Amino acid sequence: MTVKIAAAVQIFFRVIEILILVRIIMSWIPFRKQNAFIVFIHSVTEPILGPIRELVSRSSFGKNMMFDISPILAYVILGVIRHIILLILVRL
Repeated sequence: MTVKIAAAVQIFFRVIEILILVRIIMSWIPFRKQNAFIVFIHSVTEPILGPIRELVSRSSFGKNMMFDISPILAYVILGVIRHIILLILVRL
């Protein structure tokens, strides 16, 4: 049972990471904002990227940034959270 839950956790975090990567790539290509796929990607990834973006913009480091580093930080934070969850599952 724990192995199945751990696999589900791995898949969940991998899907979120892929969606963030798709959002990064889509930001380089001009699309209409009303596209259903873009709306879906944005609605799934914004709850993760939005708070990180705000924290970075409030810091003295992020005020004059020319590019958005929130996806990089999101990957790191998601990796840490995934690792903690898997450690908890292993100890059960």
